[in-house]
Amino acid sequence: MTSIGGAGTSGMVDWNLAVATATRLVRPGPEVSRDEAREVVAELRKHAKASEEHVRAYTRMIPEGMEPHDTPVLVVDRAGWIKANVAGFRELLTPLLGKMQDRRSGNAGSAVLGAVGGKVTGVELGMLLSFLASRILGQYETFAPATRDLPAGGNGGGRLLLVAPNIVHVERELEVNPHDFRLWVCLHEETHRTQFTAVPWLRDHLQGEIQSFLAATDVDPGTVVERLREAAQTLAGGRPEAEEGEPAPSLVELVQTPEQREILGRLTAVMSLLEGHADYVMDGVGPQVVPSVAEIREKFQQRRARGASRLDLALRKLLGLDAKLRQYRDGERFVRAVVDQVGMDGFNRVWTSPNTLPTKTEIAAPADWIARVHRKADS
Repeated sequence: MTSIGGAGTSGMVDWNLAVATATRLVRPGPEVSRDEAREVVAELRKHAKASEEHVRAYTRMIPEGMEPHDTPVLVVDRAGWIKANVAGFRELLTPLLGKMQDRRSGNAGSAVLGAVGGKVTGVELGMLLSFLASRILGQYETFAPATRDLPAGGNGGGRLLLVAPNIVHVERELEVNPHDFRLWVCLHEETHRTQFTAVPWLRDHLQGEIQSFLAATDVDPGTVVERLREAAQTLAGGRPEAEEGEPAPSLVELVQTPEQREILGRLTAVMSLLEGHADYVMDGVGPQVVPSVAEIREKFQQRRARGASRLDLALRKLLGLDAKLRQYRDGERFVRAVVDQVGMDGFNRVWTSPNTLPTKTEIAAPADWIARVHRKADS
């Protein structure tokens, strides 16, 4: 078996080629002068720093005098986001790719994989990353391996990425105050950084769940490659039927085993909590420090809901991004309902241990979480 590390190539995926392809195909960012670009980067760094105090005061997740080890904030372009995410994917997917490659011999999918090869798969992965790279505003990379160009926090800590050209593109598209919008984005992303720095067990818990999910994968390797190919063909305009409302099943829908469905339910609940909490905090802090927060939220929600095009909707379905949009909505409703009932400190019991995280059912029924965690603890 060829190593996935080193030169960045394995029999399954040529990671270096994925980076090169995505970087070559990604759309150019908005036109800005060199001076304006410097101003945007400087302002994002300033807002990221200011957001720390705003978010920590509002969430009360980090007691005063107990500041955690910091994680770096990196303002990147689209190529930087691509490099960071390929490194993260490689880190997480190593066990699954090793398992799939071991199954190539004597497997029904081996002929498909033999024909496709790591280089073609790398090209197709690069095509998908080029699509996503122009849409991500910011990201807390939980499982970020440090590289020469992209530092990460110590002791397995992550890093916060702010994708400057995408932020500028969206603020122009929405015609909102750029300074307010940049701070608003930073508030959301800083909440994610606070979640993981304030809750030491959260990263290991999430990583354990993901690795368990991958270890339980019982999917024909050829099927996975075929889904990747379908996504890339949709992006390239090679699957017109996808624009007729019949995209292929999402990658998440490849789940086959009962064990995986159970793990996926827990992961969905955690991600809904994290995304909903970030949205709740962003809007809670917003009125104090972002004068035009109401306008920004309204326009941004409309943008989220409509998508860019029918092609965009097809890709969101194929990649499972429509599920992520539901996570924002359902998670925010959960957080709001719990805080309304038991206050912020009462809500923060959610961070006590993995056992106090809400289940997928409780995300939709916050009163059940309150009954389980609060009444049991207070009895």
